[in-house]
Amino acid sequence: MCGEFFSAHFFRRCFNISAKELLINEEIRAEKVRVIAADGSQLGIISRNEALNAAHEAGMDLVEMSPNAEPPVCKIMDYGKFLYEKTKKEKESKKKRTTVELKEIKFSCRIDKHDFDTKLNHAKRFLTDGNKVKITIVFSGREMNHTDRGYDLMASIKEELADIGGAEKAPSLDGRYMTLVISPKKADETK
Repeated sequence: MCGEFFSAHFFRRCFNISAKELLINEEIRAEKVRVIAADGSQLGIISRNEALNAAHEAGMDLVEMSPNAEPPVCKIMDYGKFLYEKTKKEKESKKKRTTVELKEIKFSCRIDKHDFDTKLNHAKRFLTDGNKVKITIVFSGREMNHTDRGYDLMASIKEELADIGGAEKAPSLDGRYMTLVISPKKADETK
């Protein structure tokens, strides 16, 4: 009865977990393996069958940790708990990771003071949230003859945002669009 339970339990655990990169239990094909016990002690180089028996006696799984080593290194552990802790660590690292978005704000050369201030406030909010801001000045019609006004406007925008962000490079003119990307300053840079 006990042997049937172990073989059924073992078979279920061996094929229950599908999307994995580590080999466990019967999937390990090497004849000799270096085994590390659950408490971290070395059991030495033993046959695969002896290692599987040791794992069964401990009520745990034999997991191939380093398949490229000669002989492969296996560890006796609870594989389900190992996967749970691994996914938990990945979730924690994703929470700590911050994504930086690129927000675009378009200006015109003939922008009014109030509209300029409103768009500038949006840019300040984006920069304080940690996002990059792409400033685009759109030239229409004969405004292309007066690109110096665009450079002046871009300089005033850079000056207004200098305390919370800095330009990554000089403004570039590409067809009817003049662009500038401003990155937020880090907390230690603003002091």
